[in-house]
Amino acid sequence: MRNRQKPVIVLTGASGNIGSTLCTALKKTYRVIGLDVNPCEKADASFDCDLTSEDSVKLAFYKIRAQYGNHIAAVIHLAAYFDFTGEDNPLYQSVTVEGTRRLLKILQDFSVERFIYTSTMLVHKPGVPGQKINEDSPIQPGWIYPQSKADAETVIRQEHGKIPYTILRLAGLYDDNSAVPTLSHQIVRIYEREFKSHLYTGDLLAGQAFIHKDDMVDLFLRVVNCRNKLPEDNILLAGESEVMNYQELQNRIGHLIFGKTVWQTINIPEFIAKPGAWLEEHTEPIVPDAFDQGEKPFIKPFMINLASDHYDLDTSRTRTLLEWQPKHSIYNGLKKLIADLKRDPAAWYKRNRIMQPDWVQTADEKDENPDQIRRKHETEYRQTHHDNIWAHFLNMGLALWLITAPVTLGYESQAMIWSDVISGLVLLVVSFISLSWRFGFARWIGGAIGLWLLGAPLIFWAPSAAAYLNDSIVGMLVMGLAIATRPTPGISPVAAQTGPTIPPGWSYSPSGWLQRLPIIILAFVGFFISRYLCAYQLGHIDAVWEPFFEGNAHDPKNGTEEIITSSVSKAWPVPDAGLGAMTYALEILTGLMGSSQRWRTMPWLVILFGIMIVPLGAVSIIFIIIQPIILGTWCTLCLIAAAAMLIQIPYSLDELIATGEFLYRRKKQGRPFLRIFFQGDTDDGKVEPVHNEFAQSPLKVTREMLGGGVTLPWSLTCCIFIGAWLMFTRITLGSDTNMANADHLIGSLVLTVAVTALAESGRSFRYLIIPLGAALLFTPFIYDVEFIALIFSIGCGLLLIGLSLPRGIIHNSYGKWNRFIV
Repeated sequence: MRNRQKPVIVLTGASGNIGSTLCTALKKTYRVIGLDVNPCEKADASFDCDLTSEDSVKLAFYKIRAQYGNHIAAVIHLAAYFDFTGEDNPLYQSVTVEGTRRLLKILQDFSVERFIYTSTMLVHKPGVPGQKINEDSPIQPGWIYPQSKADAETVIRQEHGKIPYTILRLAGLYDDNSAVPTLSHQIVRIYEREFKSHLYTGDLLAGQAFIHKDDMVDLFLRVVNCRNKLPEDNILLAGESEVMNYQELQNRIGHLIFGKTVWQTINIPEFIAKPGAWLEEHTEPIVPDAFDQGEKPFIKPFMINLASDHYDLDTSRTRTLLEWQPKHSIYNGLKKLIADLKRDPAAWYKRNRIMQPDWVQTADEKDENPDQIRRKHETEYRQTHHDNIWAHFLNMGLALWLITAPVTLGYESQAMIWSDVISGLVLLVVSFISLSWRFGFARWIGGAIGLWLLGAPLIFWAPSAAAYLNDSIVGMLVMGLAIATRPTPGISPVAAQTGPTIPPGWSYSPSGWLQRLPIIILAFVGFFISRYLCAYQLGHIDAVWEPFFEGNAHDPKNGTEEIITSSVSKAWPVPDAGLGAMTYALEILTGLMGSSQRWRTMPWLVILFGIMIVPLGAVSIIFIIIQPIILGTWCTLCLIAAAAMLIQIPYSLDELIATGEFLYRRKKQGRPFLRIFFQGDTDDGKVEPVHNEFAQSPLKVTREMLGGGVTLPWSLTCCIFIGAWLMFTRITLGSDTNMANADHLIGSLVLTVAVTALAESGRSFRYLIIPLGAALLFTPFIYDVEFIALIFSIGCGLLLIGLSLPRGIIHNSYGKWNRFIV
C-alpha cells in the first residue's frame, strides 16, 4: 500500500540512457511510469508508446488512468528524434514536434502538476567568447536538430493549456564513461592520432558548455520536487559555468592521453575545410568494421558552419529558483573519461557508438588490453624511427644531389633536367617531413619519387648514360631509404605487437631473411643484365656481348642485338629491357622490406612481390619461347635473366601461399579483407621471438638459404634437363623448323613447371608435366621428322610422364596446405 501512495511520474523515452538513469533516481520517491517503443526495466511500470501514432499515445494513457488514476505529479518528456547527419528527416517533425503536440493533447484530460521538457542550449543564437547566453537570448538554431527542439518549445507554449511547464535547455551531456558525439569524436581523433586532430576551421577560442549526467539528474529531481513552487511558464538553462574553448580541450585531451601539454592545432580557412568535408563525405569509402559494416566520416559540411559557435551559459536563474549548482567540471571529467578509455577501449568505443579501430577490435581476440598494445607499439615505433632517422637525412642529401646533378653530369635532355630538379625539390620537402615519426605518409611519397626516378630515363629516352645511371642508382637509394628502412608505416598495432612469426601449422617462416635472400641475389643478376641491355637500347653503348648466337646473315648484329632491337621490343613505348630493370629493382626493394612476420603484417607487399616474380616470370618465359620461333635467334643474356627470374618462383611460392592462407583464414573469422590486406593482422598463436638468422656459421646460412622450402628431387632434376634439351633440338638434332619450334615450346613449359615444382609447397604443379609429355608423343606424327627425332620425342614424352609421378621427400609442414601437396 505504501508504494501505491507514491506520486506518479510519467517519463517518455524511458528506455534510453538518460531515461533509465532518471527512472532509477526517481523511483526512491516517486512511482515511475515509463513510456517508450521499447520496454523500460528500470521503471515501476512500462507501457508501449509510439509518439508518431495518436492511437498509441491514447492507449498508453488509457492504461495509466486505469491503473494509476487521473493525477500525475510530473511528465518528463525526453523522447525525441536525433541524428548527426545535419539533414532533415521526417522523424524530426513526426516524433519531436508533432509527438509533443499529441502528448500535450492527451494530457489535457489529466491533472498534471508540471510538464518538464528537455530542450537544448543550441536553440539559442550562439554568442562570442566573453559573452554569456541567458534564457532571454535570441532563438536562432543553427541546424535541424535544435530547430526541431525550438519548434517543440513553440508547441508547448501553444498547447500546454492549464498544465504548468518547465523547459530545460541543457548543455552538452557527459559522464565518467561517455560524452556527446562532438566531444567523444574529438577525444578519439587525438587518441588515434588522426591527422584531422591537428586541424580546426573555427575560432579556437570558442567553446560550448557541458553538464555531467549526475548534475543533470540532480537538476531533474529539483524541478520535480519544486514543481508547485516554480513559475507556471518556466524556462531554465543548465550547464557548467566555466567553458573550455576548443584549444583548451585539445591541450587537455592530448595531455591526458600522451602527456603533451600543447596539442598542435592548425586553423584552416572555411573555404578549404567545407569542400574538404564534402569531398570526404562523398568520396571516402565506408570503412568496414569486423562485420563489413561501416560508418561515414563524422565531420559533415554543416558542422563547418558551426565551428565558431560559442555557448557560455548564464545559469543564475536556475541557481536562484532551484538552488542548483553543478558539482562537476569538464576539466576534471575529461580525466575520468580518458582513464576509462585507456582501461577498456573496446567498451568505451561501444558506449559512445563509435566504430572501433581495427587494433581495438582484434586485441580482444588475443586477451590483450588495446591501450597497452597501442602504447607499446607507439613506443617501439618512435624508438625505431629515431634509430633510423639518418635515412631521411640521407634522402635530403640525395635531394640536393638530384638538384645539382644535371649541371654536374652535363645532361643533354631538358626533360631529364626538369625531372631531376623537380624531383629533388619535392624529395627535400617530404624527407624533411619524414623526420617526424607521425607523418609516415610522407615516406610513401618519397618512395613514389624514387619509382619515378627509375622510370624517368625510360620515359624520356635519356640520351646521356650519366643521367640513366644517376637516376637508377639514386632512385633505388631513395626508395630504399624512404620505405625499406624500419619502421614500416601503416602496419596495424595489433599486427605488430601480437601474433606468431611462423604461420599456424608451418614448420618455418616463409618470410625469413634466408627465404628472401636467394630472390634478392637473383634479382640483382637480372637487374645488372637488364640495365646493360637497356643501355644499348638507349644508344649509350654501341654493341652487346653475345658469345654463342649469331644474328641475320645480312645484318652485322649478333643474336642479342637482334632480339633487343626487334619489332617485339620496339612495340613498347619505352625500352623493354629498362622495364625489366625497373621490375628487378622493385623486387630487390620489396625483398628488403618487412620482417619475418610480413606474411601477415604486410600482405599487400607479399602479393606485390609475388606478382613481380610469378606472373612476370611467366612473361619472361614467353619472351624466351618466341625468340627462336618468331625472331629466329637467341639472346644469351636474356636466357640468363629469364633463368634468374624463373628460379625465383619456387623461393617465393611459399610466402604467397602463407599469405593467401592467412587472408582466407581471417576473412572466414569475420575480419575485413581490405583492412587486413593493407594493414596486416594478428593470427592464431602466440608471439614468438624473432631470431637473428645470420648468427650462425656461413655454411649453415648458405644451406638454409638454398634449401628453405625448396628441394631438388631426382625426378624433377631429370625433367629440368629434358626440358632444357628440348629447347635446343634445332641444334642438337638438327630438327626442321616446325618440329624444333614445337620442341622448344614444350621444353620451355616443362622447364618452367619443373622449376616451380621444386618448391615443396608447389610440388603438385609437377602433374602439369604429364600433358606436356603426352604432347611429345603426338608431335612427331604431326610434322615430317626423321627417325632419330621420332625416337627422342617419344622417349622424352614417356620419361616426362613417368618422372612427374614421384612426389619426392617433403621435409617441412605447411599447415592446412599439406593436403594440396600430393
